[in-house]
Amino acid sequence: MSSTQASHVSTLLDGLASGAVQIIDLTQPLTETTPVIQLPPPFANTPGLSREEISNYDDRGPAWAWYTLTIGEHVGTHVDAPIHWVTGKDGADIGSIPAQTLVGPACVIEKTAETEAAGGNYLLTVADLEAWESENGRIPDGAWVLLRTGWGSRAHDQDLFLNVGENGPETPGPDVEASRWLSSERGIAGFGTECVGIDAGAAGGMDPPFPLHNFLLARASSASPSWPTSSSSPSPGRCSWCARCGWSAAPAARAGCWRSPPRAERKRIWAHGRPGRGGGARRRR
Repeated sequence: MSSTQASHVSTLLDGLASGAVQIIDLTQPLTETTPVIQLPPPFANTPGLSREEISNYDDRGPAWAWYTLTIGEHVGTHVDAPIHWVTGKDGADIGSIPAQTLVGPACVIEKTAETEAAGGNYLLTVADLEAWESENGRIPDGAWVLLRTGWGSRAHDQDLFLNVGENGPETPGPDVEASRWLSSERGIAGFGTECVGIDAGAAGGMDPPFPLHNFLLARASSASPSWPTSSSSPSPGRCSWCARCGWSAAPAARAGCWRSPPRAERKRIWAHGRPGRGGGARRRR
């Protein structure tokens, strides 16, 4: 480790100790009522969370309490590894994703009002992404793009969260060209969303179907659905380790698995002026 790197680590540790650096959990609570994606026949569906008591300070274990958990990989906030999708089937599993790709800058695309106006059917476009960059600067390599739509506020109710209409799910996500642009025009590490999956509800009828899964996981990036809406979630605009906040999504390193529930966290470290608008980097107070 260089002296510069050691200084950065020391500054981070000092900030954590003093409270100048905040770590905020962005993971949806995982319970037996956590909403679960529902695929139409003839496709198999994943189970939700269930638990069986092993002992509870009783004859089965007088000094401890614990459970056996049964859970599908796609329940709650989770990370999709490349091998989750057919286009990435020869790629990394959860245990093989480089750890450094799970920690990095966060670029938050704020589209809550647009999602509400569209009744959930909002589609993120290339024009939206280019407009964001004109305001905040180019999306850096290794960044996580986080689409904020307010959808996490529905996570207490499966019907509201899945929002299935006459023509299928009505939930926000990128259109085909935005999916292609994110996957090929920028070197992002991953894409995060508040919905049950990273693609829009209408993505099954797109060409190709589920385009963000199709393009992004093919190039060894990751995805993180179902992070919650809250007043503590990342601020709109560009966030990074040397700017306003950072992002980490640390899944269980399970060999051969396609996805895993992570602890998704936002770390607010420094605040600064937007690119081109003045304002040097300064410590957050």
